[in-house]
Amino acid sequence: MTRWDEILTLPVQNPPSLEFSAADISWSMVEGWRDSMDRLALIPYSRVNDFVRGESNNKDCPSRFHVEARRRRPPTMNCKPKVDGILEYILYWCSFGPDDYRKGGNVRPSRPIAEKRKTPAGRPNTKRGCVCHFIVKRLIVEPSVALVIYNHNKHVDKKGMPCHGSMDKMAVGTKAMFAPYISDELRLQVMSLLYVGIPVETIMQRHTEMVEKQGGPSNRDDLLTHRYVRRLERKIRRSVYELDDDDAISIGLWVENNQDCVFFYEDFSDTDTFVLGIQTDWQLQQMIQFGSHSLMASDSKFGTNKLKYPVHSILVFDQHKNAIPVAWIITPNFAHGEIYKWVGALYDRAHTKDPTWQLGGFIIDGPLTDVRTIREVFHCPVLISLWRIRHAWHKNLVNKCSDIEKRSTMAKRLGDAISIICRGTGDVELFEAFLQDFVECAGFLDYFKAVWLPRLGAWITVLKATALASAQVASAIESYHHLLKLRLLNEADESVYWRADWLVDKLGTKVHSYYWLDEFSGKNSFSRYWRSEWSSGPNPWCQGMQIPDSDVVIEGNYASVVSQKNKEKSHVVLNPGSEFALCDCSWSMKGNLCKHVIKSAKVCRDRGLALPSLAMFHYYQALANLVHCPPSDTLISDHAMALAVSVKTQLDAVLCAVNGSSSIRPGFQDPQSTSKTREAEIEEANSENGVCTSQPQPGAGDDEDQAIRTGKRRKLGDASGDTEDGSIYQDSLARKKCKSGEASGDDEEASTEEGSRACESRKPGEASTNNEEVSIGQGSRDHEKRKSGEPPGNEGTSATQATEPSETETSQATNGLVRSLLPSSECT
Repeated sequence: MTRWDEILTLPVQNPPSLEFSAADISWSMVEGWRDSMDRLALIPYSRVNDFVRGESNNKDCPSRFHVEARRRRPPTMNCKPKVDGILEYILYWCSFGPDDYRKGGNVRPSRPIAEKRKTPAGRPNTKRGCVCHFIVKRLIVEPSVALVIYNHNKHVDKKGMPCHGSMDKMAVGTKAMFAPYISDELRLQVMSLLYVGIPVETIMQRHTEMVEKQGGPSNRDDLLTHRYVRRLERKIRRSVYELDDDDAISIGLWVENNQDCVFFYEDFSDTDTFVLGIQTDWQLQQMIQFGSHSLMASDSKFGTNKLKYPVHSILVFDQHKNAIPVAWIITPNFAHGEIYKWVGALYDRAHTKDPTWQLGGFIIDGPLTDVRTIREVFHCPVLISLWRIRHAWHKNLVNKCSDIEKRSTMAKRLGDAISIICRGTGDVELFEAFLQDFVECAGFLDYFKAVWLPRLGAWITVLKATALASAQVASAIESYHHLLKLRLLNEADESVYWRADWLVDKLGTKVHSYYWLDEFSGKNSFSRYWRSEWSSGPNPWCQGMQIPDSDVVIEGNYASVVSQKNKEKSHVVLNPGSEFALCDCSWSMKGNLCKHVIKSAKVCRDRGLALPSLAMFHYYQALANLVHCPPSDTLISDHAMALAVSVKTQLDAVLCAVNGSSSIRPGFQDPQSTSKTREAEIEEANSENGVCTSQPQPGAGDDEDQAIRTGKRRKLGDASGDTEDGSIYQDSLARKKCKSGEASGDDEEASTEEGSRACESRKPGEASTNNEEVSIGQGSRDHEKRKSGEPPGNEGTSATQATEPSETETSQATNGLVRSLLPSSECT
């Protein structure tokens, strides 16, 4: 086999870590030039920088690799490409070489024709003759693959002796013990602090205190100098966003200078519109870390009224359940439906970095989003959030309706209409009746007719066909939207809003710095310099979960929540438990979802005074469809049913543990008394009949619990929400219990066959319409167990954050089950 035949048959290695070094790659020895043997490997070309960073972070010999030589071939070639043709040749050399400025060292002669570099290869006083270097070749036959030739992988000089790092005795006590430059993370930290206005002296003072506290320098970052920070500050101060008078040309120049931050770019043409996708390396890392087997959300219409081009933000949720922007897409308004252009590039960038990366669910905020494209690219369920509708209606109700009682009644009617539509039984007639009943509120009705009435058809369609995201998601997205407005739209000269180059520059610099500092653990050291745009903390959902239940008093259609800052003051919540509850606090009066509304809704549902949320209703519907539509394959059916029973047991345990002191018991069975019986009956039926039952048998206490909850809601009347919704929900549960209660012994097998025939006669889309409930905080534990074939363990029911026990904790414990089994449980 010839040399190139052997090279091209090597596997392309792509380690799943964010950075990787030579130790993470299997190297091959191939015959090279002059009968020498080359140590080489193939990696994706897009991950060359990850390899360079990983190789620089060598524990024994920390270093920094610079580009010593580079050659590029123009992309258009007239000649026939050869098998060994090279598109690009890059020589990376350790920054402690190749020259040796030590006493008696060899220094290469100066090059009189050499051009002055913008970024020097390394400080002359750090050159110690290190021969460690490697070559990267991008081949014409495989442009997406990089050939790495790494023959000199030891950090030694020409004599074979260590020349820097901990192995070099002459480097002890000098800067040669560490890498010649600070790390990218520290540089990003310093740049972020400078962008938000922290003085150079303060940065150096905090850094010096930290180094002294740990007893002296221990790594390269401890050697940060005042001169280097001052140079970064001067670079920021002298930078300008207006690279050209023509905005389009200026954008093109910015894209050319910031290729690492651009994942998609398409300029205006006769057929296509302008689209620019921005994602920094830090944002990519957050997307991979917090988006894997979890949620990503979309805020698609920021700045529609003020900016030249609106900003489409892609968000993930961190460990504190706050939204982090992992990509910004800038495009004109009319290109909203053209998501197919850039969503594939966004997925490919994450998947190239981590081949095992898989999204758990994608949340949209508008009815015009291309749901089919999102499902095809990310291979995950799609949910929709109502935060945009709620925010707009709430804000305009406060501004255009001064009568508090009338405002409360109108909000409840709107919430009931949305609730009925999401449960699949309402239509646009609900809003037409709303307009006829409140003709005296002309201000809000004029706004509603002009802005929302033409859009209701599309919203109703998508709400019936798509599962709804929880209020926790809505709170996080709403908080992000508010912070982005403070951090971006704060210019004294508002004329800059109509330049796209200003928008791109500020997003990539100052706004990016704010969100980086939100995740920075040492930001409290600079709290004296915080301004309103830097103030970030727990979102209203997390704040609401910290309010004690004893501080909430429910009285009919009102709820009183004690203020946590002033215990002598209370906030009044109207329509507690409704999807459109109102509060008299300042945050709610701006149209936002406040912590008092969230806490009062949780208390109402815990006490049985309100129906479960719409997100929880969709989860119940997904679980019911899973049970009533078992797969045709017996093995898959048995596995699905076993997981369903296990999850049901966990749900009962969580709810009974949390609500055990409530006056009204939840409508779930006690796991100690009935779960084991149900599992035994299912196993017995499976062993006798050889098939999986369509639904587990209930316990003896189900009818009593159901009657108690149904009777209580009938007595409550208006306080428990819309009676039509309640009857629909209760009838659904009653039908399920009736069917399962009548089936026993041989009848169980008959009911299973009857349910299977009903599933087969159903249309393919009906069973999987609303089966896509996913909640924030879903980790990778359940996913790993599903891959190994084990049911989720008890740890899936424990939440790191205090959440609503009847909805959020339940959803966190079980959304992985529904997500994994929904495709196989659809009726065919």
